[in-house]
Amino acid sequence: MPGSPDSTAEGLVAQRRGKLHPAVARTREAVRATLSELPQGTTVLVACSGGTDSLALAAATAFEAPKLGLRAGAVVVDHGLQADSAQVAETAAEQCRVLGLDPVRVRAVTVGSNGGPEAAARAVRYDALREVADELAADVVLLAHTRDDQAETVLLGLGRGSGARSLAGMAPVVGLLRRPFLEVPRATTAAACVASGLRPWHDPHNDDPQYARVRVRHEVLPVLEEALGPGVVEALARTAGLLRADADALDQLAADVAETALSRTEGQVLCDTGVLLEEPAAIRTRVLRQAALEAGCRATDLTAGHVAAVDALVTDWRGQRWIDLPQGVRAVRRGGFIALGPDVTG
Repeated sequence: MPGSPDSTAEGLVAQRRGKLHPAVARTREAVRATLSELPQGTTVLVACSGGTDSLALAAATAFEAPKLGLRAGAVVVDHGLQADSAQVAETAAEQCRVLGLDPVRVRAVTVGSNGGPEAAARAVRYDALREVADELAADVVLLAHTRDDQAETVLLGLGRGSGARSLAGMAPVVGLLRRPFLEVPRATTAAACVASGLRPWHDPHNDDPQYARVRVRHEVLPVLEEALGPGVVEALARTAGLLRADADALDQLAADVAETALSRTEGQVLCDTGVLLEEPAAIRTRVLRQAALEAGCRATDLTAGHVAAVDALVTDWRGQRWIDLPQGVRAVRRGGFIALGPDVTG
């Protein structure tokens, strides 16, 4: 049976008898680099769907974590989006157990529709990962995003007209989440699974062109590779890293300005326009975005266009009444301040 625990065990035995495959070595090196600074005794969980990338991550973590004195388990999130999703989740969980991960938890979730199917699934998945990590007192959850995923994220952000933070792609570390494979190609995780005798599950959604990421993967990137030559994926991922460093520096400067520019009252966030006018647009708009988020806007719904409209209340004030933002938040100029909140009136 594809993805069966028996095939996993047979592959591990065969691998121990032979020479280590370069792809397996690379996945292990990436995991070791991510985990090496953790204190001994730390509990690490792998987010495993049973797919190629996450199964390669599970195998590499199961090998490296004990050598570093770490406890390694896994979380399998059952999104319930296919008729056999419960079986797929249990098979993935059993593969993780055969690899030696313990504890292994399967968490069933209900995917809503807010923000579109991809965003909704991602939101409940991350919530589930954090909940299980809290239950098991885990300090780290490993995600299996690869260099290819990073390149796709950059292109999606570019196509949406997003700012530097979005074009910076996925960060290697965000809170308890870590991504060891961001510099590892998808082809390497696939080769590691083959070399280890692992049989991943193939998510049919990965071939469904209704999803923007699938169209980028199967249509846009191949065209770019053909037109610009090989190395496009690597270049996009490298660009993300460079932009992330810039975005981090700007975010820190904006955070410093926000301490002076922002104040809070009951149900409202106030922005001092005098302070903001002294700052360049890159800082000013970041402060305004932070204010909108604090006032109740969701990051996934707050666009650059929304922030630009609020910025116009600061830089191009001509008596505008107010700006309507997501989640019922409203921005209104009152004298030398911009008030943001769900109960703000003009």
